[in-house]
Amino acid sequence: MPGLGTSFGRGGATTAQQDLSNADAILIMGSSMAENHPVGFQWVIEARERGAKIIHVDPRFNRTSAMADIWVPLRAGSDILFLGGLINYVLGNNKDFREYVVHYTNAATILRDDFKDTEDLDGFFSGWEAEKERYDPESWLYKAAPSKNGGGEKPGHSEAAGGHGKDRGGEAQDAAKFEWDTTLQHPRCVFQVMKRHFSRYTPEMVERYCGVPKEVFLKVAETFSSASGPDKTGAICYAVGWTQHSKGVQIIRSAAILQLLLGNIGRPGGGILALRGHASIQGSTDVPTLYDILPGYLPMPFFEADSHKLKGYIKKHKTRTGLWSGFHKYFISLVKAYYGDAATKENDYGFNWLPRVTGDHSHFGYWLDMADGKMEGLFVMGQNPAVGASNGRLERKALAKLKWLVVRDMVETETASFWLDSPEVERGELFPESIATEVFLFPAAGTAEKEGTFTNTQRLLQYREKAVDPPGDARSDTWFMYHLGRRIKEKAKNDPRPRNTGLNALTWNYPTEGKHAEPKVSEILKEINGWTVVDRKQLKQIQDLKNDGSTACGAWIYCGVFPEENRNRANERNPHDLLGHGWGFAWPNDCRIIYNRASARPDGKPWSERKKLVWWDEEKKQWGGLDNPDYPKEVSPDTKDNLAKGKGVEALGGARPFTLHPDGVGWLYVASGLKDGPLPTHYEPLEAPVSNPLYKQNVNPAALKRERPDNPYASSPGDPRFPYVLSTYRLTEQHTAGGMTRTLSHLAELQPELFTEVSPELAGEIGLVHGDYATISTPRGIIEARVLVTRRMRPLWIDGQRVHQVGLPYHWGYKGRVKGDVVNDLLAISEEPNVRIMETKALVCDIRPGRRPRGKEVLSELEEKTESA
Repeated sequence: MPGLGTSFGRGGATTAQQDLSNADAILIMGSSMAENHPVGFQWVIEARERGAKIIHVDPRFNRTSAMADIWVPLRAGSDILFLGGLINYVLGNNKDFREYVVHYTNAATILRDDFKDTEDLDGFFSGWEAEKERYDPESWLYKAAPSKNGGGEKPGHSEAAGGHGKDRGGEAQDAAKFEWDTTLQHPRCVFQVMKRHFSRYTPEMVERYCGVPKEVFLKVAETFSSASGPDKTGAICYAVGWTQHSKGVQIIRSAAILQLLLGNIGRPGGGILALRGHASIQGSTDVPTLYDILPGYLPMPFFEADSHKLKGYIKKHKTRTGLWSGFHKYFISLVKAYYGDAATKENDYGFNWLPRVTGDHSHFGYWLDMADGKMEGLFVMGQNPAVGASNGRLERKALAKLKWLVVRDMVETETASFWLDSPEVERGELFPESIATEVFLFPAAGTAEKEGTFTNTQRLLQYREKAVDPPGDARSDTWFMYHLGRRIKEKAKNDPRPRNTGLNALTWNYPTEGKHAEPKVSEILKEINGWTVVDRKQLKQIQDLKNDGSTACGAWIYCGVFPEENRNRANERNPHDLLGHGWGFAWPNDCRIIYNRASARPDGKPWSERKKLVWWDEEKKQWGGLDNPDYPKEVSPDTKDNLAKGKGVEALGGARPFTLHPDGVGWLYVASGLKDGPLPTHYEPLEAPVSNPLYKQNVNPAALKRERPDNPYASSPGDPRFPYVLSTYRLTEQHTAGGMTRTLSHLAELQPELFTEVSPELAGEIGLVHGDYATISTPRGIIEARVLVTRRMRPLWIDGQRVHQVGLPYHWGYKGRVKGDVVNDLLAISEEPNVRIMETKALVCDIRPGRRPRGKEVLSELEEKTESA
């Protein structure tokens, strides 16, 4: 999310899946879209039928590769080298869309004299504090920006934060306080600094360390960079193949830079489509399950960093110009939705009733705490971490240290039965009779058994009706959380302790229906949309929100989804154009392609007739066109900006499309908001077969390895015990940790057994036989899988040596109709510095013919393997 958020302002996909059909070229990287997002992939096929070139970059040939014009196998973990090569090609061959770049990006902005690049410091940016293992980003600010002089944490740099707050899109110095050179010739302007930064990313470097032949790389570079200019656009699609790296945010930043240079953001057939793997992954960040944000990407207050006064919190996060100038309206309307009449101006609208972030409360942060005996209980809903999370052995053993565990699912998952039949029980590491964890397993309703909304890949809310009642005691998530909250509030009602003040104030009075008192989810969506407090009249748009307590809104970005009593726009099902208007509701304001002011020239006219989207209507004196404008509708393109003294979006004038940024432009360079640098830089994975070819610094210095005795790593680079590159992936026929698919006979039959994909060359080299077993090991675990010898995996020549890659799908576990070893046992717990995600797509392993040992012999071999030099 911060990869897109810091670049453009919002962390969501910039475009709609249908709009891919308007592209002239599509680069799919970090995803097998045909396998894992097959519904959306139809628009890729339509683009190809219209003449678009499809490029798929992936270590493994798969269904997406088979439908592409160009497939490029590369070494897992070398994505930034490849993308940096594309950026260098664009800059070195004058392929950038110059008029777009000058007007709509920060390319002209001049940087401070004390900023030092990785080129100057052998892999570090200026501001690295070695003793703290973190950056002080002071020197990254623009020239003439007011110095923070150590006056508090820089945005996005809290040690405890996960980096999602405001999507890091509104964090910058005062927009009036910088200098620029629109000729792009100043040696310290962003454009020139960026040219120097990426100058090492040559076709020769890509060939040598990605394993991509120079002529293939140049073909890709020319094909994609040609989808640019007034009459052409190109799109990029990615998924967790980019995010799940120790530098995942910066991989996505590389794509954002490429698309800004080519003028492909905010335009039809352009953009970056962040492919979400579940129906409401986007929704679970918008109305979040993440620990460091509130709905709409408002930052959670921090225990020490944020003032205990609302005024200080708002001052820290509000900007003078751009959409985040309304931060106080969004926040006060949110807490009014939480606390209702109890939230008043006199008590700071209940600001101090909100919980505070006190540390790393991310998945891995609290799981390591659990392993150390610092947690008492855990709710697990819609997840199966005993199979689906890194270092499963550590996680399952940690569950044994809880006092209680609540699991809600449609079947008994491995997480629910870890105490009975886990590998640790089989190996004698855990004993059921000595595990004190009390496990509560609740049956959950399936998707078709409950009513509500999804928010899908393209920020689109779609309402679903209940098809059938859930069986027996199964209940919806809404039912469970509502009645749990109701019981907790009842218990706290007579408890005078101060900690219960906020809980007692919390509004929790949704109407219910049916024999089981199911909360009416349409009423919850009304609250999320927002209403006027005095008469509960639904709000029609974001601009209706107030900062005086007169409006309540559960998620400001969703305002407009339920604009009047009997109009649920998420439930509209009458599409009337290609972009799907009339089918569901896309935030913000049903805009399908965000930043679409950039689809018109600075004077408001379309860049071309072929690529028109929104434009200035001289007769109506407003923005209009084929999409809802993501811009103040009445602000004419010739309106002068007033960055020096103006306020709000109006201060941006009529030609600054990226309204969540206080300067209104896309950021090629991120001055504030990321923990590992203002520009993407290639670092090797935390476990890698080779050294960083660019710098002495081998890995992302800000990444968090979380290395400890129960989470060991291979030595890097080039550990002889683990000579092969390992990457995990997903299959169409099975789903994530398998709880919903391994229990179904038809899906179990389609993919009945765990397998590993290896090249014929690797199979011949070490004696693997197609259909037989292989044992795969890392410092964390040992598993076995059937061998699939296939040309879909290719050995690559990397710096003069042949590097083999091993592929493993990760859906199997020890329950269900089909069983297999837990692939995620092989992975290390690690945290990318901005969002704390793990590295699953590039690590190292060993593989040998035959089956793994059983029982305690597994532990003996694992100990011997990890301790041997």
